Amino acid sequence: MNKLQELKNEISKKVIGQEDMVNKILIGIFTGNHILLEGLPGLAKSLTVNTLAETLGLKFSRIQFTPDLLPSDIIGTEIYNEKTGEFRTKKGPIFGNIILADEINRAPAKVQSALLEAMQEKQVTIGNETFKLDKPFVVLATQNPIEQDGTYALPEAQQDRFLMKVKIEYPTRDEERKILNLITEGYDFDAIKINTILSEEELERIKNDIKSIYIDEKLKNYILDIVFKSREKSNYIACGASPRATISLVISAKGHAYLNGREAVMPEDIKAVVYDVLRHRIILTYEAEAEEKTIEDVINEILNSVTLP
Repeated sequence: MNKLQELKNEISKKVIGQEDMVNKILIGIFTGNHILLEGLPGLAKSLTVNTLAETLGLKFSRIQFTPDLLPSDIIGTEIYNEKTGEFRTKKGPIFGNIILADEINRAPAKVQSALLEAMQEKQVTIGNETFKLDKPFVVLATQNPIEQDGTYALPEAQQDRFLMKVKIEYPTRDEERKILNLITEGYDFDAIKINTILSEEELERIKNDIKSIYIDEKLKNYILDIVFKSREKSNYIACGASPRATISLVISAKGHAYLNGREAVMPEDIKAVVYDVLRHRIILTYEAEAEEKTIEDVINEILNSVTLP
């Protein structure tokens, strides 16, 4: 059994189903990129992230975003010691390897900005000191799509820093029955031991292996065609995808190819990640909303209008 399958088997001890979410999070972790998870409560987002951190032996931090959260609650602060008359630095939960930013849209803009700056710069400043963040450093942020009261929507420019925006679906009937049996039939869920499968060195090797995966020039042009099509004047698109979308499509397609045991990117790898890469990077017009066009509908129309090599 290869390490990747062993890793997935270990995760499945606690996480039933949600294979697509697990794969997309693995792509983010393996490539060192951040992922935005959107789904209703109770769909195992937090459980999946925590379990993944355990299988990789990485330091996990969970930050529950609330309207009264302050930037110092995330990055840390200086505390005055009355006995010595000096300040000491208390680091915040951002100093970890895998950071779960739970319900990121519940915190005000200044807190979101503090987190997103750390994501971009991989460092934070507390007082007069600048601290490098731990490596690897990946933020997995969650948000509830239907909760509106007391929320602060992430600006498009900040969403662009996430490699993918993954929509979490309900489990199938069979999967939900397994969950029901696991939780309600006297099984001690908290006692399930999760083993560490990959070392830090193996994780770094995987990252380098993904970088070396081959992508043909025709497929690069196909990706460019998709992104540039999103920027054409349209009744449904107010703003097309940024150059980050082009880069993210290549990175994500390589990651998907790796998870499927391929040494080169295939068209199906691009199709498997294109919705997740583009759904938070294309802004729809009011006309699209009036006609009840979803972002998935618009991306589908773009794909249908671009010739596959």
